[in-house]
Amino acid sequence: MLNVLTISGTIFALIAAGYFAVLKNVFAAPELRVLGKYVINFAVPALIFRAVSSRSPGEVLNTGYLTAFLITSVVLFFFGYHLAKRGFRMSRAESTFHGMGMSCSNSGLIGYPIVVMALPSMAGTALALNMIVETLVMIPLVLIMAERASGGGKITLDTGRQIAVKVLLNPFIIAIIFGMTVSLSGLQLPEIVSKPIGLLASSSVAVSLIVIGGTLAGLPLGAVNLKIAAVVLGKLVLMPAMLATCLAILTAFGLGTGDPVLETAGLLMVATPAMATYPILAQSYGQENTAALAMFAMTILSFFTISALMWFLQIGAG
Repeated sequence: MLNVLTISGTIFALIAAGYFAVLKNVFAAPELRVLGKYVINFAVPALIFRAVSSRSPGEVLNTGYLTAFLITSVVLFFFGYHLAKRGFRMSRAESTFHGMGMSCSNSGLIGYPIVVMALPSMAGTALALNMIVETLVMIPLVLIMAERASGGGKITLDTGRQIAVKVLLNPFIIAIIFGMTVSLSGLQLPEIVSKPIGLLASSSVAVSLIVIGGTLAGLPLGAVNLKIAAVVLGKLVLMPAMLATCLAILTAFGLGTGDPVLETAGLLMVATPAMATYPILAQSYGQENTAALAMFAMTILSFFTISALMWFLQIGAG
């Protein structure tokens, strides 16, 4: 158990450092946004590119894992959406971000640092697989549902075009495309290219966690209610349980991943809080208060739920 707490404690110590750095005015909000842009546009894309380009296409495109993760994410999104809309009588916009909070994991900024400490050999592969689903499916789905809500239940051709452009220009997608190109070609990158990419990728872990902590310090907080509790429990408990179930069912039908270590890495990644863009996207549609509070509660509670999951999976035992 001590080894488990060492892993999770290291991650959340850096998040706490970022939180208190902003709280004590070591960093101002505009400075934090600059760090955030660096992480999103340089560090994490470099990390994804390195992970994808250094592996065979078969490793990066593990169909068993992609299928399980895709089913889990999409089903949980619509479960959260309909729970909010029909159970809590929330609007379409509120319901959209209720679903997003339950189903979109922070694979890059929190999941990867955890997995790289717990299962370093599989961290890059798991990150690349998650990013394929999150950037190609989940973010477009959230944008489509949010635009549909704000447009009175309709999506125009122009809106669809704008969403497609946003997805294609996403730094993560560009990194995956270039990484897959290198992987398929079998090219060996020269050191003058690979070393700068490696340095950028290595910086992603510490900087991203500081940014996450600092972002939490600037969130508007209120009282936790049943609606927010549902999002938090859905994300931290239900999503890992659903992914484990999907993986087990696919394995029973001979369609599994064939790699228990990858499955464990995936479970750790989906046990993280919602992705960092959750409150940012919600703000664009007037839903920032609920999303911000849910994000804060998820991040605090995830220390305990992730530690419990690692203990249950016997990660770091001995």
